[in-house]
Amino acid sequence: MIKPYHHGDLRAALLGAAEEIVNRDGVAGLTLRGVARGVGASHAAPKNHFDDLTGLLSELAAIGFTRFADRMQAAAAAQTSPTDKLNAIGRAYVEFALAEPGLFQLMFRGERLDKTRPALTAAMQRAFGTLTGSVAATHAGDPDVARATRAHAARAWSMVHGFAILLLDDRLNPLLDADAPRADALALLDDMLTLD
Repeated sequence: MIKPYHHGDLRAALLGAAEEIVNRDGVAGLTLRGVARGVGASHAAPKNHFDDLTGLLSELAAIGFTRFADRMQAAAAAQTSPTDKLNAIGRAYVEFALAEPGLFQLMFRGERLDKTRPALTAAMQRAFGTLTGSVAATHAGDPDVARATRAHAARAWSMVHGFAILLLDDRLNPLLDADAPRADALALLDDMLTLD
């Protein structure tokens, strides 16, 4: 439930309300008036902080990418070998999508975001750098490490992102145990990540 705004950081309260709406109703359910109403602020309040709906969505996506990068980096830090780090990042990627589906879908809806906003640019670069840095570490001995990193990063990213979207859209259900689809999906992902 959205808490009415009383005092303090209105910008943070508006972002919190926006996140709750996105998680509950999806991106299509988010309006500036709805966000303002959710915190008990004037309908002009979101415009004063974000200019427009694109600005609000972009700042919310920046928060999402920051959490996303934090989660992937924490997963990698718990491992020792470069390959295990990369696999942990892949699993964290899908776990984030499952935990925060509305936010995840917003983050990857480029047409709704202003990628020139500094917070979003920095957060996206950090998340992408987490993936590419881990991929580069697994190919450090390759004579053409830049080319190998690019190709392997595209493959790894395509796999985990595609898996996450298929899972969120219930497209993997025919392959999963109906009694424990999420647990089975993560077990299937682990199998995919460790295939040679």
